[in-house]
Amino acid sequence: MKKILVLAISLTLLISCKKEASQAVSTSQDIATYSDNIPENAVIYEVNIRQYSPSGTFNAFTKDIPKLKEMGVKILWLMPVHPIGVKNRKEGLGSYYSVKDYRGINPEFGNLDDYKNLVKTAHQNGMYVIMDWVPNHTAWDHAWVTEHPEYYAKDKDGKMISPFDWTDVVKLDYSNQNLRRAMVDEMKYWLTDANVDGFRCDVAGEVPTDFWDWASIELKKTKPVFMLAEAEKPELSKKAFDMAYGWEEHHIMNEIAQGKKTVKDFDVYMTKRDSVWQKDDISLYFTSNHDENSWNGTEYERLGDAVETFAALTFVIPGMPLIYNGQEYDFNRRLKFFVKDSLTTTKGKMFPIYVKLGQLKNGNPALNGGKKSASYKRIVTSSDQNVLAFEREKQGKKVLFVGNLTKSNQSFSAAIEGTFTDFMSGEKITFTKNQTLNFKPWEYKILLAE
Repeated sequence: MKKILVLAISLTLLISCKKEASQAVSTSQDIATYSDNIPENAVIYEVNIRQYSPSGTFNAFTKDIPKLKEMGVKILWLMPVHPIGVKNRKEGLGSYYSVKDYRGINPEFGNLDDYKNLVKTAHQNGMYVIMDWVPNHTAWDHAWVTEHPEYYAKDKDGKMISPFDWTDVVKLDYSNQNLRRAMVDEMKYWLTDANVDGFRCDVAGEVPTDFWDWASIELKKTKPVFMLAEAEKPELSKKAFDMAYGWEEHHIMNEIAQGKKTVKDFDVYMTKRDSVWQKDDISLYFTSNHDENSWNGTEYERLGDAVETFAALTFVIPGMPLIYNGQEYDFNRRLKFFVKDSLTTTKGKMFPIYVKLGQLKNGNPALNGGKKSASYKRIVTSSDQNVLAFEREKQGKKVLFVGNLTKSNQSFSAAIEGTFTDFMSGEKITFTKNQTLNFKPWEYKILLAE
């Protein structure tokens, strides 16, 4: 009788555990799509936890997640959340990218339960979370330095070395197979223990491609993952990564705004992209991120009066747009990198613009930018050096973009006919053949076909 009772209890517990595991997987997959079914209409939001709020904590950010949903955000990218190395630290609090413990949480930000609650809240709001992962190097006081010195690159004298001029970190050596296995194990921990949904991989191009090809397969044995490479290296996207940085397009936008390049250079980029990248490769487009803001200047320094125009462009070209925290609040200052700083979060001009752009990105398949992207067709104008015009189309929906990408007034004609809705103003506009259009400096229109 006791044996039967024990067997019955064990069976009940087994069924209960399987049910809970099934529900956990279902919840994760309900809030996001992965791998070959990446969200086609996502907006990505980069979070600098330390500088996001005066307290610089997970909890302070978590309460604002529903607000981000208004802007169409579907993917949260959190800058590194790990403890920061003390040895050779730069300035007061050090660099987020000097990781002392891959499985730890930086106590500045809170604890593991706070982090898990952030992930859970994101999931409840239809978003998923990718961790900023630092695979190329560790802090000098990471345990591996003493326990596994064979994991690290060395100079001709056998001394460990820093990559580039990053003196607060020590470079890893991926010719060591045990390091490869250890790194994937550290990544898997966060997939299982905190239910994160993928990784933004720092300086991904400095780590061997064959490691990423293997690692992505291993990670997906745990759960489907979304992989973003901080690199513009086509070979990384052949197998391992879903998305790569659109650095070249970013620099072209900066140089157009500064009068150093023209729309012709943008056209060359789009043609090149079609020939170099696979059809289902996804590009990440941005007017700012943590590196640009801190080291190269705010979008207002680099783009001047063209900030809104180029922000809109990142939402409508094939790919996915990034908002770096603070951009929605017109934040016009370089955030400090190694010490505590803080955003101001007063809504101004850009918040409602990002809300409108996010609604359009989320809701119109003509702006799909994932693995099954909408088409892109350049529209001829009489001023192709100064005016950018193109059409996106999918599932019977069409969206047109027309923009004066100069600081001067432009009069031109465009191969556009018919009646459209100006998305930003809601007005109806009818275009006739060979009609002369007059656009002010940096004026743009997003047109929805009737």
